[in-house]
Amino acid sequence: MKPRLVLASGSPRRKKLLEELGWDFEVVVSPADELHDEAVDYRVLCQQNAAIKARAVAQNYPDSIVIGADTLVCLDGIPLGKPRDEEEARAMLRSLSGRVNYVCTGVCLCGPRGREQVFHEVSEVEFRKLSEEDIIEYMDLVHTLDKAGAYAAQEHGERIIVAVRGDFSNVVGLPVARLQQELESFHF
Repeated sequence: MKPRLVLASGSPRRKKLLEELGWDFEVVVSPADELHDEAVDYRVLCQQNAAIKARAVAQNYPDSIVIGADTLVCLDGIPLGKPRDEEEARAMLRSLSGRVNYVCTGVCLCGPRGREQVFHEVSEVEFRKLSEEDIIEYMDLVHTLDKAGAYAAQEHGERIIVAVRGDFSNVVGLPVARLQQELESFHF
């Protein structure tokens, strides 16, 4: 019998990506607090946060496979999380304007008998050169405060993004192709 899947995230984007795959899963929002440390490599930080989130939920679902995830945008080696307010969101979009940033999603699978698998995926996102007017218009269309780097590639991304190199679903918040591979090889 296959264990049930539990998504340890309240992200509507992650939930939608899993639904589009046709998977049967339950959503349980992780109570864990994320780590914020610019001294830690963003790929490692994403994996650490994904593991913290998954472990916090897995302790109450020992017979399930719990999926924890964390996404960060990285510019010049500095992770950009979710902006605190609109002013910080505008500043993030200004800093991304005309540049390439990297989006990393760390994923942790916690399964029965303490089995754990942690991985990450990185995609490259090239931004258009944005004017102040472009930034204001984009922020009028998209709620930027709940998104790493203050942007969502899936929401009016054509207004701000020139190209995505790598897994687009990773930029949205969950690398579904890699997740599917990892789940298939997950031994429990």
